[in-house]
Amino acid sequence: MGLDVSGVRRVVGRILDDKVEVWRDSDGRADDVLDEATGQLVPPSPEEVLVWDGLGAVMPLGRPAITKPLDGSVSQAPPTTDYQAVLPVDVPALRPDDVLRVAGSIRPDGPRDPQLMGRRFRVSDANVGTYSVVRIVRIQVIA
Repeated sequence: MGLDVSGVRRVVGRILDDKVEVWRDSDGRADDVLDEATGQLVPPSPEEVLVWDGLGAVMPLGRPAITKPLDGSVSQAPPTTDYQAVLPVDVPALRPDDVLRVAGSIRPDGPRDPQLMGRRFRVSDANVGTYSVVRIVRIQVIA
């Protein structure tokens, strides 16, 4: 007899209120072309393929640390660009360098963090944790 986690899924499902898209560079970076005028690598378009879209949650990985310097004044360490995405278990396996975009929110009173709307994140570690109810992925801000 297995453990019934349906109640936990309902509770966790309430925090999954961001509309999230996951995109993958299907051809890889090797197909980019050098623009000799700018010195930039330019990807051919369209290059990215939509892997998944659905509800998830994007949250900061941690809070800024409060430290005491030698002179005794309190200062805050700079914030990290690391976030974590909490996604349903049935999300397809993600790969490092997949791109996660926050496309919107279903919260009636607006998104938890309006500044995340439209932001893009790079999957930096696709295997932070998978539990019976959610998958947690480490992501970093790219735009």
